[in-house]
Amino acid sequence: MSCTFPIARRDFIKQLAATAAAASSACATAQTSKTALPSRSLTVVQLLDVSLSQQDVSRDFLIGSRAAWQDINLKGGLKGKSVQHLALETDGTAAGIRAALDTVKDNPNCLVLSGSVGDQLAGQVISQLQQSKLGIAHVAPWLQNSSLSIDQQTFPIFAARQQQIQHALNTLSVMGLKEIGAVYATNSDYERFREDVARIGTSMGLKVVIQQGENLTALGQKLSPASPAVLLFLGGTPELAQFTQGLERQARQRYVVALADVNLQTLLQMGGRRSTPIIVTQPVPLINSSAKVVRTYRDTMAKLFDEPPVPLSLAGFIAARYTYEVLSQIEGTLSRQSVLGSFQKRVDVDLGGFRISFDAQRRSVAYVTQSMTTVDGRLIG
Repeated sequence: MSCTFPIARRDFIKQLAATAAAASSACATAQTSKTALPSRSLTVVQLLDVSLSQQDVSRDFLIGSRAAWQDINLKGGLKGKSVQHLALETDGTAAGIRAALDTVKDNPNCLVLSGSVGDQLAGQVISQLQQSKLGIAHVAPWLQNSSLSIDQQTFPIFAARQQQIQHALNTLSVMGLKEIGAVYATNSDYERFREDVARIGTSMGLKVVIQQGENLTALGQKLSPASPAVLLFLGGTPELAQFTQGLERQARQRYVVALADVNLQTLLQMGGRRSTPIIVTQPVPLINSSAKVVRTYRDTMAKLFDEPPVPLSLAGFIAARYTYEVLSQIEGTLSRQSVLGSFQKRVDVDLGGFRISFDAQRRSVAYVTQSMTTVDGRLIG
């Protein structure tokens, strides 16, 4: 399926690729900074999936993380040392992720993996860390998979797919829902998400009606009057834009629920139709929130980047800030072992209104908000 991305986004991915190609296996930096970093700086590694289906998500998440680490360095760094933020791109395949982890493996300056993105990559990192016995903390990944068992090496802080879906559907419960439609953008999305969605539907007492087709625009046009009014969309922003264009010709009012990988601002820019209300969940505060962490994020973005605030980059910012907060509390020499041990304590952290508190499944207590487009084209939240 071909997708069209804004020119600036394609240029950004090209810039990432050129930077990563120039980096040596000895953890060279892949970020742009206003000042040169000393060779003895501490290194935080961020793994990115820049395959076609994930590059928009990775781009936004990375920008937020970069903003946080640059701001931290401008304010003195970590224990008086600059933090070298190394962004390693991958193609999202198991081989590509393995190559990136091999880059990290033999360099003791690489202390922690922070903000791995996107979902499939984060799951692969968990698996490969277990197989490789690489003793490094995997912190604040963009992990949406609700089914994965979390070990003592990974520290998810964002609400997973199940919590996001439950939050969105609970909001619509006044409609007396008994069934939902599940729209899978690609065959790959169907294979990855169907068991998760089926389990969530059962837990909520809902019948899940699968809607699939090779062409998403045509699928939106061909939905019958008997198909569910509420549609759960599993896919990215470009695919959702195509699907909602097809819904324009539907006589029945539909409500589309999308998850945190979707960017509503980008959706409207790409031609997503406004006559269908779209609800998007996000495991971070609203970007117009008065919470301290969000105000800091907005101020930092305005100072360092010519980019509008969006939920995904806020998530990247929070991932970096959480990593920093735990690192800053470690006494003595920073090493992979001391860093991993500190995160394994899973101490509660309040990042200016975003509270991180782990449950018995080693996931942070779910935090979910939502934004939506209305039938008259307004963006709420």
